[in-house]
Amino acid sequence: MKKWATIFVASAMLVTASLPGSAAAANNVKQGEIVSGVSFREAPRATGSFIRYLKTGERVTIMDQPNAYWYKVRSENGDTGYVSTQAKYIKASGSRPADPGPSNTVSAPVNGALPSQQAERVIAAGMKYLGTPYEFGSDRSTTTTFDCSDFVRQAFLDGVGLKLPADSRSQGQYLKNKGGVITDWTKLKPGDVMFFMSYRGSKPSAYAGVNKSTARITHNGIYLGNGKVLHTYSKKAGGVRIDDLANKHWEYRFLFGGSVL
Repeated sequence: MKKWATIFVASAMLVTASLPGSAAAANNVKQGEIVSGVSFREAPRATGSFIRYLKTGERVTIMDQPNAYWYKVRSENGDTGYVSTQAKYIKASGSRPADPGPSNTVSAPVNGALPSQQAERVIAAGMKYLGTPYEFGSDRSTTTTFDCSDFVRQAFLDGVGLKLPADSRSQGQYLKNKGGVITDWTKLKPGDVMFFMSYRGSKPSAYAGVNKSTARITHNGIYLGNGKVLHTYSKKAGGVRIDDLANKHWEYRFLFGGSVL
């Protein structure tokens, strides 16, 4: 009986060693070094819940690569999440993660990305500027400060190479000329550009009677999804930031939005 037990244990060890995800998987783990501050997220998408920023010089263990755009990593303090695979954010070394095998997910090359993938790149590009100081009439040739339209323009330029007009009203006209204008912000998709009128108060009644089809654009930002906008509007507010839309003056000031991609 003891002899059979020994054979069983040895056989079990042999089978376990040959299973995917054991020793073979360990050989596919590689290391990474953050080369520029990057968002650390709970899901492999630009709208995934934000954990924190990984700072330049931090080291991570790359555990997996679910698609061409995201690594699943473990930070030095043990947190697990996702970061962009772009070389300007992370330098990977060691062996490549195992091929995840066939997938039903449609993918596209970098220069032929699907609209949703392009939108995620725009959002990721914009998120790296969180906290960048506000300056009205900011210099379009630098990224040290932004006003609202300069920030939107830079996010699209960095993310997908699209050079939008320099000011918010021209950007609004660009969207109108392209088509696909949306006047209900709840129907927007992540990466859509939002356009707003001037502030008149914090209550809906302050905007009653306004003809929003002719109201002047004075502000814009990028819709993140989940009722949030990424934008910049004042030095006091801290520069580039994220705000909620629902039941706020941002909701009441919204004129229209849509995709410029």
